[in-house]
Amino acid sequence: MCAAIRHRGPDDEGFHLDGGCAIGMRRLSIIDLNTGHQPIANEDQSNWVVFNGEIYNYGGLRSDLLGRGHRLATHSDTETIVHLYEDEGPTAVVRLRGMFAIALWDARRQRLLLARDRFGKKPLYYAILPHGIYFASENQVLSRTRYSFRDRY
Repeated sequence: MCAAIRHRGPDDEGFHLDGGCAIGMRRLSIIDLNTGHQPIANEDQSNWVVFNGEIYNYGGLRSDLLGRGHRLATHSDTETIVHLYEDEGPTAVVRLRGMFAIALWDARRQRLLLARDRFGKKPLYYAILPHGIYFASENQVLSRTRYSFRDRY
C-alpha cells in the first residue's frame, strides 16, 4: 500500500488495517522525530489518523486537550488531530490552522473522514471505486487505477 508513495518520505512508514479500512503513510520527519510515527490512535484506539502537513496551532490545541483529560503519547501535531476529533467529531477540522491533508478512520462509526486545509496547500485526491474509496496526496498514485479520481476543493 505505501510502496506507491515511497518517494514522499524516507524517514518512516506505517499503516493500520481495521476490517474494511486500510490507511497508510510515508513521512519526512520534521516535528517529533522520535515518537511521531503514523498512523496515530486515540487512547482506546477507536480513531486512527494519517496526516500530511503541519498544524500551526497544535501547541494550544494540545494544551487544551491535556486540560480536558486526554493522555497524549507524543508531542506531534498529528496526535492533536485524533484527540480533537474524539471530542468534537468532524467539525474539529474547523479549529485546525495550517496546511494539511488528513485521513481519519473512526472505527466505532465505521466512517472515514478526509479533509484538507482551506486553501488546498496540501492536496487530497480520491477515487470512488466499486469496492471502496482510495485516497492519496498525489494524483499519480490514483491515476494508476482504471477509474477516475477527483480533487476536492
